[in-house]
Amino acid sequence: MRFTFRCVDPAADAPLLHSWVTRPYASFWGMLAAGVDDVEKEYAAIQSSGHHHALLGLDDGIPAFLVEEYLPASSPLATAYPVRPGDAGMHLLVAPPSNAPVAGFTTAVMDAVLARLFAKPGVDRIVVEPDVRNTRIHALNKRLGFRPEGVVALPDKDALLSFCSREDYLAARALNLLTAPIRLPATSTAMEHHCDH
Repeated sequence: MRFTFRCVDPAADAPLLHSWVTRPYASFWGMLAAGVDDVEKEYAAIQSSGHHHALLGLDDGIPAFLVEEYLPASSPLATAYPVRPGDAGMHLLVAPPSNAPVAGFTTAVMDAVLARLFAKPGVDRIVVEPDVRNTRIHALNKRLGFRPEGVVALPDKDALLSFCSREDYLAARALNLLTAPIRLPATSTAMEHHCDH
């Protein structure tokens, strides 16, 4: 597995993303009834927001997952908890497997996403807010170092607010014997907000 990232192109990628977000396994993504046009509009709005952006994760060049990175202070979380400088929010959706599922694939994807975020200057802590009913993602989050803070009411769901510090992430990697190379530079004060590679 060799993961790379590229910005979502709302028009070009809408059919592919639509084929993912409308499947039953993606029910917590909240777009089961969306049309292709709805998906394009949603991601056009995300990419132009200035505080939220979406990337496709590629596995050896093949689209394999969708990740959204956002600033909690500019999201509904702004009133749900005391946002700290250096907090970065994240959403993740892994593509439906085209063949037999590969053991450990989703963990490897999550590891790549967290390594990317922690490599950004100024990011100290990752924030997630999955639906309280999404027990599968809670288990994955815990495995990669997230600590639940509690349930918060958001406009579209009751969410399990969870945080992952750089230290907890590195400890979880060691515990899970994840050996892929990662880059974790020293923290600085600036945080990238734009969609980048």
